[in-house]
Amino acid sequence: MAEITAALVKELREMTGLGMMECKKALAEAGGDLTKAEELLRIRSGAKASKAAGRVAAEGVIGAWQSADGKVGTLVEVNCETDFVAKNEDFLAFARDVAQVLATREPGAAEEEKRQKLVQKIGENITIRRHVRLQAQGRLALYVHGSRIGALVDLEGPDDLAKDLAMHVAAFKPRYLSRAQVPAGVIARERDIASARAKESGKPPEIVAKMVDGAVNKVLGEITLLGQPFVKDDKQTVERVLGAKKATLNAYSLLVVGEGIEKKASDFAAEVAAMAR
Repeated sequence: MAEITAALVKELREMTGLGMMECKKALAEAGGDLTKAEELLRIRSGAKASKAAGRVAAEGVIGAWQSADGKVGTLVEVNCETDFVAKNEDFLAFARDVAQVLATREPGAAEEEKRQKLVQKIGENITIRRHVRLQAQGRLALYVHGSRIGALVDLEGPDDLAKDLAMHVAAFKPRYLSRAQVPAGVIARERDIASARAKESGKPPEIVAKMVDGAVNKVLGEITLLGQPFVKDDKQTVERVLGAKKATLNAYSLLVVGEGIEKKASDFAAEVAAMAR
């Protein structure tokens, strides 16, 4: 059984949005297994799908570039150690330069040399963590929220709708474009969780089956771009808006600074004591 630390309880709270004691109890029952504990809490309390994927836990910016004809767009996540450096103009310029380079090739020796010089100048570790390049079948729309979230969409349809959809992607952070793209394993896990919750209701099997289907459909609507309520009209899904405009959404890309990276926990009192010594 894994040790149930405060950090583990904190992580489960962030994933589920539930209270500390509930999370601690679930971890104890799950033998310290974070995934099993999350499933237990979702079965019992109807907690939403994990929010861990959207957690921002590192500093840096999203560099972005788009061609004038709207056919090629890039996003790149460049990380640093502090928020102060993330606002440094040299750091921002480096991220923009890398984004433009990505339009035609992968970052190479020239970019690595610039990175190393920037590290020496600024005094922090700087990394090019990940990047995407989107070649449009229709026309691209690019949206960067602040400097930490970047979205690209490839749409065959009105330009204003494309821009709205890029903003929607940045706001709602869908994990998949459509239900067809959701892996079978993800759907199976959601069905298992929904089944366990529905069985506890004590209702007849035919009602339980409907409850399970409804719960799975709800989750699929939350994690797929086409199934989400449109950012400018929550009475309609994105799919319905596209249909009304006779538009086709071919693809999208999204990068969020620090997504999936855990910051090192710091003990402020210990740091002060160490400095004093």
